Amino acid sequence: MYETLAKFAQTWGLLLFVLAFVLVLIYALNPRNKKKFDEAKRIPLEDEEDGNGGKRD
Repeated sequence: MYETLAKFAQTWGLLLFVLAFVLVLIYALNPRNKKKFDEAKRIPLEDEEDGNGGKRD
């Protein structure tokens, strides 16, 4: 029983993780997401305001 369950989990687990990796790769490299990623990469460079309307140091 254990060997059967372990073999099933190893085989289908590997396939599940490979499929998830491919889907994430497709999402990350999709040209439609370029604008979203370009905006996100600029977030650390933007000036932020504190809660009182002033600039943070």
